[in-house]
Amino acid sequence: MLISIHSEVIDMKKNSIGDSAKIIRSPCISNCCLDQDDICLGCYRHIDEITGWHSADSTGKLKILENTKARRKQAKYQRSTQSSD
Repeated sequence: MLISIHSEVIDMKKNSIGDSAKIIRSPCISNCCLDQDDICLGCYRHIDEITGWHSADSTGKLKILENTKARRKQAKYQRSTQSSD
């Protein structure tokens, strides 16, 4: 079962005793290029969030996804204001 949260996808899988476990997929889109602030232009994660993804718990991963959503929104706003100048 797939659930969309924060425009990202979380897989719900049953473990061996029948409980659902959340597996939060990395937002990586394999378009890796860091800007001057060490933010990936593909997934909008900071380098520390990229390197810490696999050791982060579910709460930490959801926080990272919130951060990426905010950065993506800010980048979109900045592009729209630059193109209208």
